[in-house]
Order: sequence, then C-alpha cells, then structure tokens
Amino acid sequence: MSEVFEGYERQYCEASASLTRKCTAAAALQGEKLKQKAAEIQSGIDGAEALIRKMDLEARNLQPSIRAGLLAKIREYKSDLNNLKGALKRITSGNAQQGAREELLESGMADALGVSADQRSRLLRATERQNKTTDRLRDSHKTMLETEDLGVSILHDLNQQRQSLLRAHDVLDEVDNNVGKSRRIIGGMMRRMDRNKWIIGLIIAVLVLAILVILYFKFVH
Repeated sequence: MSEVFEGYERQYCEASASLTRKCTAAAALQGEKLKQKAAEIQSGIDGAEALIRKMDLEARNLQPSIRAGLLAKIREYKSDLNNLKGALKRITSGNAQQGAREELLESGMADALGVSADQRSRLLRATERQNKTTDRLRDSHKTMLETEDLGVSILHDLNQQRQSLLRAHDVLDEVDNNVGKSRRIIGGMMRRMDRNKWIIGLIIAVLVLAILVILYFKFVH
C-alpha cells in the first residue's frame, strides 16, 4: 500500500472520530452555540471529503491489484461520511423543538453514530490487517533483495576465485615451461660432459699407449 494513502487514511479516521464526538455534543446545544458547533462540524466534514478525494486520486494511480481493495475502502469511508452528514442535517434541520432534539440524541443519533462507529471500527481493523500484510510483503521483498545481494556477492567472490585459479594455472604453465627448458639445458650439459669424458679417456689412452711405446723402444734398443 502507498505510504501517502496510509497517511490520508489515518487523517480521515482521526477526523471521523472527532466529528462523531462533535455531533454527539452538538445534539445537546441550542441557538448560537449550536450554529457555531454546526459550522465547526461542517468545516470538518469538508476537510474529510477533501481527504477522501485525495485517497481516491492516490488509489487510482496504483497497480490494479492494489487499487481494487483501496477503492472498496474508500466507498466505506464515503458511506461513513454520509452518516455524519445526515447526523448534522438532523441536528440543524428547521426549527426543531428541544424534545425532538432530545429524541434524536437518544435514538436517531445513537443509531447513526453507532453505525458510523461500527463501520469505522471495521475499517480500522481491516486497515490494520492490510497494513500487517503490507509489512510482511515489504519484509519479504527486503529479504529477497538481501538474498539477491548475497547471491551477487557470492558470484563476485567465485569470479575472483576463478580469476585467481586461472592466474595460478598460468603461473604453473610458466613454471612447467621453465622446468622443461631447465631439463633440456641440463640434458645438453650431461651430453657434453659425457663427450668430454670420452675425449679425456681417449686422450689418456693415447698417452698411455705412447708412454708404453716409448718405454718399449727405450728398453728394447
């Protein structure tokens, strides 16, 4: 429900309760005091009508699923306000005698205002239930947004971890390439060492053979 509508609704309920009390008090007045009280009540009724028009305008700007329930409440508020108008009219109609006014106070006013109070009580209970439902929906929406934010945060963390794993994989590939190069270098060094060993061995063998030949010729001749 719109917060603007709820604000108008609270103002109307407060104004309706105040008008009911004023009508009850005005039924016991006469003369100039009655005129002053009636003018005060009429001003309050005009203000209440303005609040209903504002509620109606606000409700018609909302989504259709919400609008229907609010328009139904507005119709009940209009009925409640008509009861107050009727009560004011009975209080101020013609040159009513004191006895008729007392009878109105005891019977007609009690019925009209009783109905108005009952409607207002039902409307307030319905409003309270609808406000609770709205609060639950608002809490659910808040939870959904928090869950969505949590999901986005988790996806962000997972993406960062994926990037870290990809970087680690790249580092491992580079290390593996370096290890391969090192192995090839070491292999080449080992092959050169083996050749050098064979060359040194061959040189030593030639030297030994030469020494043996020299000794042979020396001792034989």
